[in-house]
Amino acid sequence: MSGRTQARACPERTCVGCRERAAKTELLRIVAVEGECAPDPRGTLPGRGAYVHPALVCLDQAVRRRAFTRALRAPGALDTKALRRYVERTTVAEQATR
Repeated sequence: MSGRTQARACPERTCVGCRERAAKTELLRIVAVEGECAPDPRGTLPGRGAYVHPALVCLDQAVRRRAFTRALRAPGALDTKALRRYVERTTVAEQATR
């Protein structure tokens, strides 16, 4: 026996808002599409990605610190309105199911 276990390691990513590490499945992937931050919940959009907790607190921290521009290596400021709407909708939907 080699001593290896059958449990697979879960990949971790760092939230650009609160800078805490979490499982990749708990975070929302963000990509830059035509000058704006686009949510990528399935993780299939092409390009460089940044990860953030799907919570308004982390989103606000990331916007305040200009973390998306740095993490996505964008040449200028990115619009986050669509991302904010997406996070608001998902948090409301999660609260409704509880």
